[in-house]
Amino acid sequence: MKTFTLDVEYECDFALFGLVSSTHDYTLAWTLNRALRLRFVKQPELLLNLLSHGRLVFTHYLHATESLTLRLLRNRSISPSSLKKPYLAPDIKEYDYLLAVSNGSGHLADDEILQCLTALDAVQYACQFDPNSLKYKENLIM
Repeated sequence: MKTFTLDVEYECDFALFGLVSSTHDYTLAWTLNRALRLRFVKQPELLLNLLSHGRLVFTHYLHATESLTLRLLRNRSISPSSLKKPYLAPDIKEYDYLLAVSNGSGHLADDEILQCLTALDAVQYACQFDPNSLKYKENLIM
């Protein structure tokens, strides 16, 4: 019997930043709200159901306007897991949080965001990534 595999290539049309921070997610969201004049709102947890390994749960904050959408995601699962790498983006597991920016060419450009992130006391390190180069980029598409 022949088997067919469906290969799907996703194109990510957002900017992705990795943040190293030892603060809680709600503290980081509050800090970003104050520094960037945003309004992050906590969303229901993001669930990834893996067939044989259980599920992974990630905290998720959203700021959405007509021209700008930002998502703050915790990279490590908040629920216990039997996986060796319980991360949303295992390629960049060194980063505690991920910030996805869609349509950010207006008042918040990528360079401006990176500059603001590195200036925050709550963020030890920030880096921008090309989401299309990540192996598990489909985990980031919402």
